[in-house]
Amino acid sequence: MDEIHEYYEFILPLIFEAGKILKGVGDVKGEIKNEDWWDLITIYDQKIENIIVDKIKLTYPGHRHIGEEEVQKANDGVPELTDAPTWIIDPIDGTHNFVRKLPISCISVGLTINKEQVLGIVYNPYMDELYTAKKGMGAYLNGQRIYTSGCKDIRKSVMNYEMSIANRNEEFYNLYMFRFKHLIKVVQGFRSLGCILGSCYVACGRLDAYQIDGVYPWDAAAGTLIVKEAGGHVTDSSGKEFNVMEANFLVAATEELSDQYMEVERKADEERIKYEKFKRDFIP
Repeated sequence: MDEIHEYYEFILPLIFEAGKILKGVGDVKGEIKNEDWWDLITIYDQKIENIIVDKIKLTYPGHRHIGEEEVQKANDGVPELTDAPTWIIDPIDGTHNFVRKLPISCISVGLTINKEQVLGIVYNPYMDELYTAKKGMGAYLNGQRIYTSGCKDIRKSVMNYEMSIANRNEEFYNLYMFRFKHLIKVVQGFRSLGCILGSCYVACGRLDAYQIDGVYPWDAAAGTLIVKEAGGHVTDSSGKEFNVMEANFLVAATEELSDQYMEVERKADEERIKYEKFKRDFIP
């Protein structure tokens, strides 16, 4: 664990530096990414990623990195995860919030070694909230140990469901809408923050569940480890074993709560599949 602590001490000042940049920004204009009208980028996404990546390359030349802006700029897909230490970076998660001056955005950095998540850091500079986790060492908010709410009853749970993903195409729209139609009947309340801070809010007990489908490793690498280390449960939202490189995930306060969510969603998915088959077969 001395090695992990060394990496933690190395990356933390860079994350704080990135936070100062975000807090110092005045008006900012977002531009559409790769003709995807729903996805925004700013000059600060690339600036922050460069600060972090350049220092990693200089200090640890044998390490790899997967950064959101670099991957999307190259437009050749997410690289394969290897056993080498790999930093997975989202320079600004919640870019829409950032552009609109909603103080719900963050810098997210995860580290894998031998393809295992070993370090996760999420920093919201606007609230001065630093969420951290090292594998096997617990989760923390500003240095204080945190735990999930422990909720085991879906009827008493509040969920952050990232509904904005539903606008990407008809497949996602149907996936989200059918699940939402079933979940809204049994969940106590919903939120949609537009940021992976929702995972951290599960870790510290502010929310009981957070789910997002159709995203990327940098959306999952830090927050999911923080939830696990806070005593929560992480699963692939299709029911498979969670894989940080295939980021469709549900995080919940407890495994019992996660199972209840997944049962509701399985029924929703069955209904959706029947609907889509009917549409293909009978609607011109």
